[in-house]
This record gives sequence, C-alpha cells and structure tokens, in this order.
Amino acid sequence: MLADNLKYLRKLNSLSQQTLADELSIPRTTLGDYERGYTEPNVETLIRLAAYYKVSTDELLKTKLQFGGTPSAPGQLKVLAISTDADDNENIELVETKAAAGYLDSFQDPEYIKDLPKIKFPNIPVGTYRGFEIRGDSMLPIEPGSIIISRYLENLNDIKDGKTYIVVSKENGVVYKRLKKDDPKNQLFMVSDNESYLPYAMSYADVDEVWEYYAHLCFSDTKASYDGFIEDKLSDIQRKLTEVHDKLVN
Repeated sequence: MLADNLKYLRKLNSLSQQTLADELSIPRTTLGDYERGYTEPNVETLIRLAAYYKVSTDELLKTKLQFGGTPSAPGQLKVLAISTDADDNENIELVETKAAAGYLDSFQDPEYIKDLPKIKFPNIPVGTYRGFEIRGDSMLPIEPGSIIISRYLENLNDIKDGKTYIVVSKENGVVYKRLKKDDPKNQLFMVSDNESYLPYAMSYADVDEVWEYYAHLCFSDTKASYDGFIEDKLSDIQRKLTEVHDKLVN
C-alpha cells in the first residue's frame, strides 16, 4: 500500500513531485518510482517520509490512508484496513457475530481483514462497505442474525442525528444503534429502537469506527416478525394502561 499512500499524502498536502523531492533531497524521478511502486525507499528515506507527513511507518506500509484520512485530522476516525479483489475493487467483508471479538482486536490489521468472509451486493454506490451480523433484540423489528450492510464514515461530523449506524469501540464492542451527537460534550447518544433498552452515551474518543446503514439482509419472514413486534408493543401499552387504571381505582 506504500505507493498509494505516498501519492495520496502528497496530493492531500497539495505538493508537486518536484517540490516534495526538493524537500526530501531526493531526485524527482526516484519519488515518482516510489509512487508508481517501481521501487521502494530504503529504511532511512521511509522514516523521513513518515516524519514529513506526521504518520507512522506502520501506517505508510499497512493501511490505505485514503480511506481513513490522517489520524491527526480533527474529528477523523482511525485509518481503515481494507481488502481488494483481483481487479483492485474493494471487497465487502462480513463480520459475523462469532468474529466480533476478534474484529475488535484486529480491525486495523490488513491480514486479518483479508481473511474475513466476503459478500457481494449489486449496484452499490461508491464507497467502502462492510457487513455486520447483529445480535440481540435492541433494534427490533430488525431481528438478531440480520446482516447490516453499511458504508464507512471517515469523520464523526458526517453522522446525521436520528439515522442508524454500526459503531465499533473497544468498550462496547460492535453495536447497531440510532445516533444523536452531543458536540458540546463530545459524545454520542446511542438509542435502541426497542424501548426496553435505555439510551446511553459514548465519548467521541472511545469510537474506533462508524458505519452508516445502507441496507440489511434478513433471513426470516419479515411480515411475521413485524406483526409480532407490533403485538408486543400493543401488549406493553395495554399492560401500562392497566397499571395506571389500577392505581387510579385504588
């Protein structure tokens, strides 16, 4: 990924090859060869490039920075590891429930991401996508076992209040919630569609990845699931009305 990263960072900083080559005291043709992947810099030059762009050598070598931005950018999420197919198109990796714990430890490791199962989704808009299998009933009527196809967000500022997202964090794991930003307190409110679950807050600093809902795959009878969800809601309303009635009578 080094060649792509060098080209991306130079353009991000609005530098010509000649200007950067002069800054680093190397021939412009040598820099061009680095960016085309014809040759690779020696260790000394690699360290100088990393220091110049204020990134680590690991980030230059192991992550595609254009999909995650520079780590120091305001509101920017951490760099994203991706995998590509034989035609250099991005894969849609699938994070199954049983793999969630491993994902939390290795989501920035390109080798781990490369080994995740892949899924195909037709006519999907441009972007970086991943599938997450959800568990629990906090987002009914979307059932446990459904797969949320979601698009990677590079910046927390892109979150829209009231929309649903996959949020990845070491503290809370992989969760699917409806989000509301609280910029003065630098935190997100995580809201479940199932009102049995209380909202909670998460600090911006604790967020590792955010993925915006695009579509979902469900493996059960959707109408039956929805009807059951409505019946449960009506039963809950009836129970609460009965409790209020009993209190008034007594």
